[in-house]
Amino acid sequence: MRILLVEDDLPLAEALVSLLVSSGYAVDCVHDGEGARTLAAAEQFDLVILDLNLPQLDGLAVLRAMRTIGNQAAVMILTARGAAEDRVRGLDLGADDYMAKPFDIREFEARVRSLLRRQAGLRSATVALGPVTLDLTTRQFSAFGQELDLPPRERALLELLLTRAGRVVGKEAIVQSLTSLEDMLSDNAIEQYISRLRRRLAPFGLSLRTVRGIGYLLEKPSDPA
Repeated sequence: MRILLVEDDLPLAEALVSLLVSSGYAVDCVHDGEGARTLAAAEQFDLVILDLNLPQLDGLAVLRAMRTIGNQAAVMILTARGAAEDRVRGLDLGADDYMAKPFDIREFEARVRSLLRRQAGLRSATVALGPVTLDLTTRQFSAFGQELDLPPRERALLELLLTRAGRVVGKEAIVQSLTSLEDMLSDNAIEQYISRLRRRLAPFGLSLRTVRGIGYLLEKPSDPA
């Protein structure tokens, strides 16, 4: 999942970026409203975490601009402006959640997970295909009750494929979901990660097929009659 953090408090921004990256998210961060408006219009994000008191352009103006052009990314407002009228205005403009500073970091993480589940169209806190299960709360994989230990990039790729199991996931969607603007992910690198996952998943009866020219499909083939 790809997140845009818009926060002009630099120490807080650095702390939140570190937290989100350590949880396996691809994160871009800007510190002013105009940069946020431009980036949100040019790139695809699953979630935008948006401060309101920003230089150049107020956060509510950023939110209004996003919704005006049809940007459907989930938006969490994270601000010191906690008055009821501020919350009502933000939600009415199209925010999906509103959290006032100071905040509990555990609640922040839980709200991020909830918004990303909703954005992906997932109602349950777990996703499973065959014996492989992903706990979306802990973002941990298991199979036959045993934890699967995966490197961060493979874990993020498997999460993307598993939450879209049965559907073809294009290379562009993989790049958009797994990388920030500072990252680079070549076609060869994607192929290497796919190959490693394919080997890891084969013992569990899962197939990771290459759909030539389109992308990749994670599925559990039907048992032979």
